[in-house]
Amino acid sequence: VQLVESGGGLVQPGGSLRLSCAASGSIFSIWNMGWYRQAPGKGRELVAQTISGGSTNYADSVKGRFTISRDNAENSLYLHMNSLKPEDTAVYYCNVGVRPSSTNNRFYSYWGQGTQVTVSS
Repeated sequence: VQLVESGGGLVQPGGSLRLSCAASGSIFSIWNMGWYRQAPGKGRELVAQTISGGSTNYADSVKGRFTISRDNAENSLYLHMNSLKPEDTAVYYCNVGVRPSSTNNRFYSYWGQGTQVTVSS
């Protein structure tokens, strides 16, 4: 399974960005899809996650500003980020839990390569 992320970049405080993540390869079904981030000198943290069936959860720091969405037909994940702050600066990673085939009941976790988001004036 390969994950390709896009949409990062440099934006001024208060601006918006949309991150995209496309999953491809041996995919029978996807259970969870989420965005994590890692700022310099800090650990990786969950930003937002969506579970098959539609439930979502967000880090308190992004609630009301970020929106996660998924396109099941395209195996794609998005993160709409509004009202960006300098503290949102980080490398953002896509993570998915994939069941690779109908004969294998296990789900496996995959990570994207990361995309840099920099919020600065």
